[in-house]
Amino acid sequence: MFKEFDEQIGKSGEKEWMIRGGHRLWHAPEDAVRTYATDNGPVKWEKLGESSVRLVQPVESMTGIQKEMDVRMDDQGTGVTVIHRLRNTGLWDVELAPWALSVMAPGGAAIIPLPDKIAHPGSLEPGEKPDYRGFVANQNLILWPFTDLADPRFRWGTSYITLTHDSAAKKPVKLGVAHKTGWIGYLNNGLMFIKGFEYRPGVHYTDGGSNFETFTNKDFLEVETLGPLQHIAPGTAIEHIEKWWLLKDLPNETTDKAIDSNIRLKVESLLKGK
Repeated sequence: MFKEFDEQIGKSGEKEWMIRGGHRLWHAPEDAVRTYATDNGPVKWEKLGESSVRLVQPVESMTGIQKEMDVRMDDQGTGVTVIHRLRNTGLWDVELAPWALSVMAPGGAAIIPLPDKIAHPGSLEPGEKPDYRGFVANQNLILWPFTDLADPRFRWGTSYITLTHDSAAKKPVKLGVAHKTGWIGYLNNGLMFIKGFEYRPGVHYTDGGSNFETFTNKDFLEVETLGPLQHIAPGTAIEHIEKWWLLKDLPNETTDKAIDSNIRLKVESLLKGK
């Protein structure tokens, strides 16, 4: 499911930041220098239990931030809990947001569920009762300077947005969402990688309010979640949690109808812990 850059795997000590692939922890907002601090050395690991491990990166000399991940597998099923942690080892407060990025293998499509539709209170059929929540905006899409909404990799559905990876694409594209439905997926070759994560009303998310972002170029597609922007006092840490699952033997169809028929109920069951 994850993209790996074979020419980078197993190496270390490079002078420049290397993507390598897989899953990583960054801190937001993105900065051309701070975000791309090199992390090309070994990490420490500690066994926390029979099915859990803690991974600890050396302190970033540039920022004083230490990145940690706790990875815990469920006793049954495909569930994995990933706790991302940014620890401030410096002498003063810093303001950052945890940013968890999964680099997905080529050829699939990100699936982003949208909130349920509410009819406009002034445009109802006879007998329908107005729901005045229809007057209030409830969906936020965030665009980057290079984002082209006419890009054919996007599909703008009624209940879902999909973004398909295309190895022939000439340019990258990125989309951010204030995502309140609790999950996103990446469907590729009959397998679907699912991320569960939260949206916290009233807090400050970076990038215009994004707690989910997706980016794709010719090599891969990323599904990225973010925690809120927070002050981290010296000696303290902030956390951001993702829940992962894997579904298999699914049709490679990403129309709204196909997602509703083949995927949605299974994901909702996982989110409820059933």
